[in-house]
Amino acid sequence: MTSQRRTAAEAALQCLAGLLPELEALYKDVHAHPELSMQETRTAAIAAQHLRAAGFAVTTGVGNTGVVGLLRNGDGPTVMLRADMDALPVAETTDVDYASKVTATDADGNSVPVMHACGHDLHVTWLVGATTLLARHRDAWRGTLMAVFQPAEETAAGAQAMIDDGLFKRFPKPDVVLAQHLMVGPAGMLGGRTGAITSAADSFQIRLFGRGAHGSMPQASVDPVVMAASVVLRLQTIVSREVAASESAVVTVGALQAGTKENVIPDEAIIKLNVRTFDEGVRARVLAAITRIVNAEAAASGAPKPPEITPLDRYPLATNDADATARVFAAFRNHFSDARVRQTGPASASEDFGSFGLEWGVPSVFWFVGGTDADEYAKAKAANKLNELPTNHNPRFLPVLHPTLQAGVEALVVAAHDWLSPN
Repeated sequence: MTSQRRTAAEAALQCLAGLLPELEALYKDVHAHPELSMQETRTAAIAAQHLRAAGFAVTTGVGNTGVVGLLRNGDGPTVMLRADMDALPVAETTDVDYASKVTATDADGNSVPVMHACGHDLHVTWLVGATTLLARHRDAWRGTLMAVFQPAEETAAGAQAMIDDGLFKRFPKPDVVLAQHLMVGPAGMLGGRTGAITSAADSFQIRLFGRGAHGSMPQASVDPVVMAASVVLRLQTIVSREVAASESAVVTVGALQAGTKENVIPDEAIIKLNVRTFDEGVRARVLAAITRIVNAEAAASGAPKPPEITPLDRYPLATNDADATARVFAAFRNHFSDARVRQTGPASASEDFGSFGLEWGVPSVFWFVGGTDADEYAKAKAANKLNELPTNHNPRFLPVLHPTLQAGVEALVVAAHDWLSPN
């Protein structure tokens, strides 16, 4: 990062302390009013309002509820900053006074609790803070700033919905795409890497067909419960016996549903599973093994017809561009110091952010910001109990607000300034 860019970033961030009370109130409001994927109308309206107030030209309804703000400020690079907005069907069990008490109707018509259990409320707040500061200090840079508030990251639908709605045709092509994510880790620490940063993910529903009968007469049945149990156990051998120790994959069965009564053998069973991989060759082998095992177990059980394997969603592998990542992380180290910027391994979590850079054909950089109380994290690490800390998607997941709030705003401002032309 040149000294001129660094000076410009520091000048913008001098106003952050005065903005923090407003950002904290915004975060607590969004946290208390979470919205499910593709239902983020209130959050999108808040984002649009803040962008307009900062002087951005705002387009709403992109990909259903997505918001795109453009701040054109002379000739120079175009930098895209992205935040996701959606929450999860999780019942919050934190004890803060701004805890969510919201329920909503999901895409299947079910009434579910809703919680920001993955930090997207903070992502929205970070981007509002960064765009506000960059707009106030636009005399220090030239170029175009593109702020994207994306729906439906949790269902892997939002990025593609915005792309399908003409994102690439309606808005200027960026020179770089930047985003960050709240994760378990010491609050205010930043982490990332070159190359694969989050895994590819594939989810499926498997429908196994049997023949129902009375529980006292199993000989008259083809028992889909036993069939499903065999499938689940055999699927566990894929990673242990078909993936090399030098490679990586995760196969998780998250749902097994069959029957309604203890003395009735049902006609069918449903399995829902999720696969995480970091290599396309490994992914292809794992998916082929799942198909082979499911069909073989059904055949071995005498199933009356082949199983149905239905894709549910897919996240692409998110890959950080080598040159762009080196550039962004050099800027981070200049601003935060080496002690607060860490090299991480690839995360087994998945993100649809990778679709923007991949399909637009531009470099992208994605990094993590820690949100765990530093003392709590250090104690858990010393006791070898890091796995007991509430992770993303846990009902108790909640960042310590300071210094996490300011660290995320700083990171976006510093990264954006390293690409925008100095004035």
